[in-house]
Amino acid sequence: MDQATIEEMNDYLVMIFNEILLIEESSLKESEFSDLSIKEMHTIEAIGLTGTLSSSEVAKKLSITMGTLSVSIQNLVKKGYVERVSLPEDRRVVRLKLTQRGKLLYRLHRKFHFNMVEQTLNGLEDEEAAVLVKGLRNLHLFLDNIKAKLNQKDA
Repeated sequence: MDQATIEEMNDYLVMIFNEILLIEESSLKESEFSDLSIKEMHTIEAIGLTGTLSSSEVAKKLSITMGTLSVSIQNLVKKGYVERVSLPEDRRVVRLKLTQRGKLLYRLHRKFHFNMVEQTLNGLEDEEAAVLVKGLRNLHLFLDNIKAKLNQKDA
């Protein structure tokens, strides 16, 4: 791979990452969900529509501590986006579930991501899309390996 391609790829990755965050932040501030932070929105995304995840499962998905998640969930419950649901067969087991308001935000956020992916793949042949997915998978594995090494240092 030549240096110019590597630099162009790096520039695009940095720009895309920053633009997504900026768009998500701006969209939140200008919407009926202006009471939320980006982190809270991503917590809602991690909880999803199933309502079957425990706090520890959500914390693991987000790679955050239980303490950090607990504060976030407490705020999301107060704001009306999330509810804690005890299982009837074992009241000690609590699942996180989105309220109607939380589900609405989840669906809008997913639609933004779907449109972003659809636009990215627009005009690509199947083989080109497969190469792009392979590159993204490689990037994800690289980042997962770094994250695992960082977690080992913290443990």
